[in-house]
Amino acid sequence: MTTTQLPVTSTRSLLTCGAVAGPLWAVVSLAQVATREGFDLTRHPLSLLSTGALGWVQIVNFVVAGILTVIGAIGLRRALPSTWAPRLVAVSGFGLIAAGVLVMDPGDGFPAGTPAGMSASLTWHAYGHLVSGTITFIALIAACYVLGRHFARAGNHRDAVLSRVAGTALLVGNGWAMTGGTAGSLTLAVGAISAMLWVSAVSARLR
Repeated sequence: MTTTQLPVTSTRSLLTCGAVAGPLWAVVSLAQVATREGFDLTRHPLSLLSTGALGWVQIVNFVVAGILTVIGAIGLRRALPSTWAPRLVAVSGFGLIAAGVLVMDPGDGFPAGTPAGMSASLTWHAYGHLVSGTITFIALIAACYVLGRHFARAGNHRDAVLSRVAGTALLVGNGWAMTGGTAGSLTLAVGAISAMLWVSAVSARLR
């Protein structure tokens, strides 16, 4: 292998990590939705899966997906002529890691046996999770819109639209959840997964 081939191989490996991050997080999260007793996606956010005896699975899911996202952002920086998109993707990755380490409090009947309704007071790590999640969502939304602008300038109108749709899905889903709208956790999950999968799709294409 020549020295000129090394950067290409390295960049492909970095982008592979970014391509895997979104699908991995989505599959592991949704598998738990289907199997964890008492979990209802119309009432419970995916972050609540980090609680209970099997909570370690979602904690690891957050941390691993976050690390892969940060690594993927390095690949995006090399492969994408955009300053802010890779930076925003990296911020979302660090946010995922923090959201995994800082766990939500049990509540609203999950894990099974937890009293209905949310706790009147939150622990420090629950507040930390909320802050981390907010940073992750803002960074992901912004990254999708920045990617949309990049693709529009490049004349790739289809991907420009898809980028904006993914960002808007998370923006609306998060906003609806914050207002306490019906099935807000479901709309948030759809938005978050859409944005993460799109960033991963961009990484996969750039490989």
